[in-house]
Amino acid sequence: MTAPLRQGELAEPIMVKVALDARAYDIVIGRGLLASMGARIKTLRPGAKCAIVTDATVAKHHLATADAALHAAGIDTAAIVVGEGEASKSYATFETVCEAIIAAHIERGDLIVALGGGVIGDLAGYAAASVRRGLDFVQVPTTLLAQVDSSVGGKSGINSRHGKNLIGAFHQPILVIADTALLDTLPVREFRAGYAEVAKYGLLGDAVFFSWLEANWRDVFVGGASGNQAREHAIAVCCRGKAGIVARDERETGERALLNFGHTFGHALEAGAGFSQRLLHGEAVALGMVLAFEFSAAKGLIGAADAARARAHLAAVGLPTHLNQVPGDVPGLDALMDLIAQDKKVKRGKLTFILVRGIGHAFVENDVSAAEVRAFLGDKLSQL
Repeated sequence: MTAPLRQGELAEPIMVKVALDARAYDIVIGRGLLASMGARIKTLRPGAKCAIVTDATVAKHHLATADAALHAAGIDTAAIVVGEGEASKSYATFETVCEAIIAAHIERGDLIVALGGGVIGDLAGYAAASVRRGLDFVQVPTTLLAQVDSSVGGKSGINSRHGKNLIGAFHQPILVIADTALLDTLPVREFRAGYAEVAKYGLLGDAVFFSWLEANWRDVFVGGASGNQAREHAIAVCCRGKAGIVARDERETGERALLNFGHTFGHALEAGAGFSQRLLHGEAVALGMVLAFEFSAAKGLIGAADAARARAHLAAVGLPTHLNQVPGDVPGLDALMDLIAQDKKVKRGKLTFILVRGIGHAFVENDVSAAEVRAFLGDKLSQL
């Protein structure tokens, strides 16, 4: 972890390199960067046209600014606006986006711009990986969750009725522009859900950063025109952490699986809630991380104090930490086990979980007994 930023250090954006040899790219972090997007893209791909993929809510707030920035750099654009929310990560919307890209005469040398949160980044990235057998794309994440996690690393995809992100491709962007001013328009619930992914980086691999978050999380939530050193610092730490892991294990054959901490339980709960506003992705991840700590404690890997500490921080932020905080009915035990069995980390039918030996010390546990998971979840559900 780097030292917290000092007053005055945000005049220049923070640059984080994702080191993937010839496919290396920069993550640019700072306030007011959307206006420079056209110049940055023109430098990387002179003469390219851009199709901007976004959703209706983001379009209302930021599409005009993004379009103006590209036109100011002499870049022709086409806008593709889809519905908001997880429901857009579907076969139908994927087809709509692909057909719109082709109809806009976007050629192989042109670019897709993903302007939005994790849903748009995943959807637009998968379309970019697929149309004309592969187009370059730029991530412009507009949510905290996307800025610290989903915009970095090249995972793209859509959902299946069997589970989340089961159809997709690895397709790295050529640039990520994390304009922290865009977070000022986020509803508090969305920002809080994104914070779950910030906390994840401390809980899985950086105990010092987690301690810093315990002391400074309120400052991360403060927006405003003057900028926010704590916010930029937290985003940069997360991006550096993810960039390092992606550079070492791009295709998730080993270490990168750690980034799924909290997601095996979380994705099952999210799918069980119908990928709806009942349970946002970050809220599901928060619940999943608490369950992962408690499962680790049940296996004797950690003491109850570590699990309680993780739960206490997430609860202090306002994230759900108990299954009874999920609105509506929680899926039954059989349904949850079926959803867990569809997790992407399952290998030859064997369950894989990301467990912990302490705060900041996650590891990949292969061949976890389904009976053990079933007994653990059964106990949790019996307490509802």
